[in-house]
Amino acid sequence: MTSKTSGNASKPEPETSREWVGVLAKYRDPNVPRSLFELTISLALFLTLWAAAWWALSISYWLALAIAIANGLFLVRLFVIQHDCGHRSFFKSKRLGDWIGRGLGTLTLTPYDVWRHTHSVHHSSSGNLDKRGMGDITTLTFEEYKAKSRWGRLGYRIYRNPLVLFGFGPAYLFYIQNRVPLGLMKSGWRFWTSAMTTNLVIAVILALLIYFGGLMTVVLIFVPTTLAGASLGLWMFYIQHQFEDAHWERNEEWQMHDAALQGSSHYALPKVLQWLTANIGIHHVHHLYSRIPCYRLTEVLRDHPVLAQSQRLTLWQSFACVNLRLWDEKRRKLMSYAEARAVYGAI
Repeated sequence: MTSKTSGNASKPEPETSREWVGVLAKYRDPNVPRSLFELTISLALFLTLWAAAWWALSISYWLALAIAIANGLFLVRLFVIQHDCGHRSFFKSKRLGDWIGRGLGTLTLTPYDVWRHTHSVHHSSSGNLDKRGMGDITTLTFEEYKAKSRWGRLGYRIYRNPLVLFGFGPAYLFYIQNRVPLGLMKSGWRFWTSAMTTNLVIAVILALLIYFGGLMTVVLIFVPTTLAGASLGLWMFYIQHQFEDAHWERNEEWQMHDAALQGSSHYALPKVLQWLTANIGIHHVHHLYSRIPCYRLTEVLRDHPVLAQSQRLTLWQSFACVNLRLWDEKRRKLMSYAEARAVYGAI
């Protein structure tokens, strides 16, 4: 990143990713009343839409379904708050943040302690070609793809198909995979406790829904809301790291700060969607300094316009990223199958 002058200061902006860390440190402290407000308003709106969908069941199943799907956006917002609790950025008290995160995990169908560990691995290895796996969307290099058998290539193509990645994938991840501490099965009782306790609370919620509202409250409210939230959440995660000029390096060349700032996008969403997703689209700043509360990320862009333009993707531009499936180590960019054929021949 080249040196530029800040919008609010005469001194030049940092020239390296590592230097930016010192600049961003001043945004790390949460404002507890603001955190409580953000949590309260998000929960209140989520529960209000849930109640509205329940009420709509007596009028029209289609209306109830539409409200439930829309409520998936508020579930994404609650997930981002849970995410901030995992980074210890939402509250000054680690204990308070952890318990709120665990509570929200029962709504987002995500065992908090399991997710927090795998997400920490993601942050510590994002963009490292030799440490892919935990907490990532599987991405192959062109050479790795070419070396696979016909069936191996087919399997990868199916996995990266949008219907699977944003449809079946979220359903599997949140309804099945999250029910056990996958990847941490032999890592101690804490992760099993997190998964099983979350499962127990979810089971109680489902039982209460069926007892008081019947099976349709599950079929037309619980499932559509959680599945819509899961799909939208996975889309957000995808677009935050799967863009043409992303940053990937082999382990010997990988540098955490460069990978964080250059390998994460700034998803410049319309203001309403930015609020609903709790600013998590400002992902390059978040990855470089994860202790910044989500509601302070906009302050960073306001004070440092150069960051507002870095890795910037609009909503319209982001749709083209669905076609990017292979990392080209030679040209250092993500590319589509069609581009791989045009550059390297048959694949």
